[in-house]
Amino acid sequence: MRGSMSREAFAAALSPVLGWPAKPGMIRAWESGVPVPRDVIEACRATAIYDLFHTSGPTAPAAPASSPAEPAYPDDAKDALVIPCRALDGRITWVSIPRRALLSGGLGAATLAAIGAATGPRPPNAAVVRLHAPSASAGDLSPVEHLEQLRRTLIDADNLHGSGCVIPAVLGQIQMISQLRGGCRGTDRRQLLVMQAKYAEFAGWLHQDSRDFCVARYWLDRSLEWSCAAADRELSTFVMARKSQLAGDMSDAVDAVDLAAAAGRMARKQSRLKATAEVFGAHGYALAGQRSECLRTIDRAQEAAASLDDESPWASWLDTSYVEVQRGRCLTILGDHAVAASVFRQAIQGLASTFRRDRGVYLARAALAHAGARDPEQAADAAIQALAIAQDTRSGRVAAELAQVSVSLAHWATLPAVVSFRDALTTVLPAEGMN
Repeated sequence: MRGSMSREAFAAALSPVLGWPAKPGMIRAWESGVPVPRDVIEACRATAIYDLFHTSGPTAPAAPASSPAEPAYPDDAKDALVIPCRALDGRITWVSIPRRALLSGGLGAATLAAIGAATGPRPPNAAVVRLHAPSASAGDLSPVEHLEQLRRTLIDADNLHGSGCVIPAVLGQIQMISQLRGGCRGTDRRQLLVMQAKYAEFAGWLHQDSRDFCVARYWLDRSLEWSCAAADRELSTFVMARKSQLAGDMSDAVDAVDLAAAAGRMARKQSRLKATAEVFGAHGYALAGQRSECLRTIDRAQEAAASLDDESPWASWLDTSYVEVQRGRCLTILGDHAVAASVFRQAIQGLASTFRRDRGVYLARAALAHAGARDPEQAADAAIQALAIAQDTRSGRVAAELAQVSVSLAHWATLPAVVSFRDALTTVLPAEGMN
C-alpha cells in the first residue's frame, strides 16, 4: 500500500486527504492483517505521490522553513508561473513552470515532477526542477493567486489533452495546499482552504472524465466539506450541482434529481448556478423516464441561460449551446432520436473551439442519436470525428459513448462507413488504454 515510503511519511501524506490524522501505528496494524477502512482505501487510490527532482545539475537550495506561505522566488523568475511543491526534506519550495509546456502537451516527467509532491530518498546529484517561461510577473501575485493561475492553466490542459496528464499535478497541489495551510492563520488560511476545495472539485472532474466514479465522488465529497468549512456558499452550491452531474453519469436518477434540487435551493434565483442545477436535474428526470418534468426543467434552464444576471466564476461554460447539448442528451434517453440528432447538430456548431474534448463527447452523443434515428452513415461520420478527439485526449467519457455507438450500429455492420468506424474503434481505443 505504501511502496517504499516509511510509515511516518505515508501517514503524513494520507492525513490531509483523509481529513483526520493517520498514525504510523495504524499503518503497521493494516499491514499485519487488520481490515483497512474503506475511506483509507479510497484515499490511497486518490493520492498520487511523485518525485520532485531530475538527476542532473547541482543541488538547489531549499526554501526557507520559517515562512512556508511566502514563495522564495528565484532571481530569474520574472514572468514565470510559480507554484508550490514539497521539497525532498518535506518543506515547501516554489518552482516555475512554462504555461506553454502544459498547453502544448509537454507534460513530461520533469514537469509532472515539478508539480507533484515529493517523497523518497534524494538520488546523487539531484536538483530541484526549475522551469521558466513567460507568464505573469511572480512578484505581483500572492501564493493563492499563483495557485489559481496554475489551476486555470491545468483546466486548459485538461480540455486540450485529457485528464490523464493533469491528474498527478492536481493531486500534488492538494497535498501542497494542505501543508501550506498548516503555516497560516486567519484570512490566509481560509483562502487556502477555499483553494484546496477548488482543486478537489477539479480532481473530482478529472476522475469523472476518466470514469473512475468512486474516486470522483471521493474528491467531490472532500470539496464540499472544505468549501463548507471555508463558508464559501457559491462554491458549495457548485459542488452540489457537480455531485448531481456525477450521479447522472453513474445512471443514478434518484441522486441526480435530489442533489440538483438541493443545489437549486442553495443557489440564488436567476443565477448561473440555478440554471446549472436545473440542467443536471433534467438529466436525472430523463433517466427516470419522467418526460414532462425533464422537458420543463431543461426549458427553465434555457430561459435562465439566455438572461443570466450574475457574474459567478462557477459554471462559466454554461450558455445556451451547453443547455442544448444537454437537451439532446435527454431527448436521446427519452427515445426522441431524430429530434435529438437535430438539436446536437445545431448546438455543436455554436460550441467554442477551445472546448475540444467536450466537442468529442457531444459528437459521440450525436452519433448515438443518429444511430437511434436509423441514420447509420451520419452516425458513423460523427463517431469518426469523435474518435479522433478521443485518441488525442484519452477521455473515458468519449470512449464510453463511442462503445455504445458501436453496439447501436451492429444492425448495419456491413455498411462501409460503419465498417470504417468500428475498425478504427477497435484499433485506436485499446492502443490508448481506453477500452
